[in-house]
Amino acid sequence: MAQIFRPRANALAKMIIFGIVLFSAALVGLALAVVRSSYVTEEDVAPQQPVPFSHEHHVGGLGIDCRYCHTSVEESYFAGIPPTETCMTCHSQLWTHAEMLAPVRQSLATDTPLRWTRVYDLPDYVYFNHSIHINKGVACVTCHGRVDKMPLIRQANSLYMQWCLECHRAPEKYVRPREHVFDMDWQPPEKQITLGKKLVHDYKIDTSGRITTCYTCHR
Repeated sequence: MAQIFRPRANALAKMIIFGIVLFSAALVGLALAVVRSSYVTEEDVAPQQPVPFSHEHHVGGLGIDCRYCHTSVEESYFAGIPPTETCMTCHSQLWTHAEMLAPVRQSLATDTPLRWTRVYDLPDYVYFNHSIHINKGVACVTCHGRVDKMPLIRQANSLYMQWCLECHRAPEKYVRPREHVFDMDWQPPEKQITLGKKLVHDYKIDTSGRITTCYTCHR
């Protein structure tokens, strides 16, 4: 009987199979890299805004408290975006004719709100409440990063569910005394875990597993 395949066909078949497996693995790896890249998550991306507002200058330099602009952060699900009147409280006296502030002056003159681009924009199917986190000792810097060092505000984390669950599963790693929630550079006077466990108990943070259920964030 005539031989259909030459002896080297076996080696060729093995090379093809190995190549397919290698290509598939590379494809999966590339897909995972893209999904976790800033191109998709927008992490570390500073979107263009109508005014180049600098948290580094206002928070880090001038020491303005977060609550001066984000007035509802302690009592509402939404932190709040300051109206033009808040900006003009200072800028009616300081840098009144600065070119970069022209949109702010026009907004006040025409009674038209500035259209800021939201940096932290969760999907509609995700429920998030700022006030709950603030009152349980989760600091602004935990989620938003060191905004006092950001000339232009950018998304400090991926906002992926895994990132949220890391805190919900082990809140003792992140909570701090309520009086230091708005302090950018606060450091625990003792080991974070030791302090965190005490605060979890004092603030009655649920550790039964209910805060990791789907309904907590997807209502």
